[in-house]
Amino acid sequence: MRGATGLARVTVEPPSSPSAPTPAIIVEDHGWRRLVPRLEEWVSRSIQAALLAVPGVLVDAVVLADDRTVRSLNARHRGRNKPTNVLTFEPAGVGAGGEIVLALGVMRRESAAEGKRLAHHLAHLLVHGVLHLDGAEHDHPGDARRMELAEARILSRLGVPNPWKSR
Repeated sequence: MRGATGLARVTVEPPSSPSAPTPAIIVEDHGWRRLVPRLEEWVSRSIQAALLAVPGVLVDAVVLADDRTVRSLNARHRGRNKPTNVLTFEPAGVGAGGEIVLALGVMRRESAAEGKRLAHHLAHLLVHGVLHLDGAEHDHPGDARRMELAEARILSRLGVPNPWKSR
């Protein structure tokens, strides 16, 4: 399978849910499985919660990658030669869904620095990615605040603490 990122992958298909189509979960860095219990179930639940909040958005794949892969994609598609925590790729055509790509090393460092569980940070950035695919942005303070409120509302349904509240 080749997605919007152009990478060939092996996919793990989680059990389907009646609420919304579940994207393929592609685990390119197996460290994710070591660090996040019941990884595929957690990714599926997080994506489903976000998709319920923004009907009409489709996600074809979630790619759980390493920093090197994300740095390469970030350089190729955004002109920034450094890894970032999450990248979203718009759908390639009518009826297609977007892709969300996450970097394990960046997310581990952020989780540790912020004193958060990696699974909670993963859920947050999956929700963040789905909101981006729905057109949400955070370049301006008002837009950022609306996106943060939407993220906190969706994450609360998963039992994940508000990532925007001070510790």
